[in-house]
Amino acid sequence: MRVSGFSIVRDAVRLGYPFLESIRSLLPLVDEFVIAVGDCSDDTRQRIIDLDSEKIRILDTVWKPAACSGGEVMAQQTNLALNACHGDWCFYIQADEVIHEQDLGVIRTAMERWLPDARVEGLTFKYLHFMGDYDIVNPLAYRRQTRIVRNHPEIRSVGDACGFGINNRKLRTKQCGARMFHYGYVRPPEQMARKSVQFAYLYRGEDNRTAPPPDLDRAAPWDWDLRICNHYRGNHPQVMQETIDARTWHVNFVPVPWYRNRHWWNRFLQKNFASLFRLFVKPPMWHADVSNGPSTTSDACRVA
Repeated sequence: MRVSGFSIVRDAVRLGYPFLESIRSLLPLVDEFVIAVGDCSDDTRQRIIDLDSEKIRILDTVWKPAACSGGEVMAQQTNLALNACHGDWCFYIQADEVIHEQDLGVIRTAMERWLPDARVEGLTFKYLHFMGDYDIVNPLAYRRQTRIVRNHPEIRSVGDACGFGINNRKLRTKQCGARMFHYGYVRPPEQMARKSVQFAYLYRGEDNRTAPPPDLDRAAPWDWDLRICNHYRGNHPQVMQETIDARTWHVNFVPVPWYRNRHWWNRFLQKNFASLFRLFVKPPMWHADVSNGPSTTSDACRVA
């Protein structure tokens, strides 16, 4: 069994991504690591080279946000990296995602188990979403995502690269039993503000054809909304420990138990309205909408 890792990155140093920790966490599991490095304004590319790993293969790319909307430029870049993979399984990891070393054996076992079964097109991970600091988690963000896919020419990254689809439907997947540590909202406030502005730019699509790129250094101050969050009591991947110890900011956080937290309940009902609604209607009313899978790439992204 041959395994390819792949990822995308652009201005990761300037925006505060733990991209080196992300890469290092996956290297023990893969035979090669393909990373599409966009047209950076910082030394992201050089820092990847400095990892000095023979497994890493860099693809130099140019991002064209004006050609896409809804963040689809990230899926386009992801597919460039996926196309360059040679493994039987292709393991996608984003620049703010990290694998725990305790889960490496579980992941390899799952890949070996399901490789002979062609019906299984991908493997999913259970997510831990950190916000503000490394001991705060958002319990209501997406619970699982597909991060390992078969090397199949019709499997594509969709939407804003949050998931994968094939022939306009979601993948047939199995849970691999491992966790994905997602640090997308943990970084110094000034870098969090830059990331927010950059993402808004990527999602504007055609509006970017006339609008100049944003000045990231003039981003408004950032403050996290932690009203639905909980404390995290577990440990972190070893590759993250130095970064955690070096953090220079502090977040004041006092959690409110979910059972008396109106913000938690508002978000829970908003997120699960469709599922709760289906409990009170007859299945045939929904059958026509879901029998053929998602109708757009964005739908496929949400349910992958």
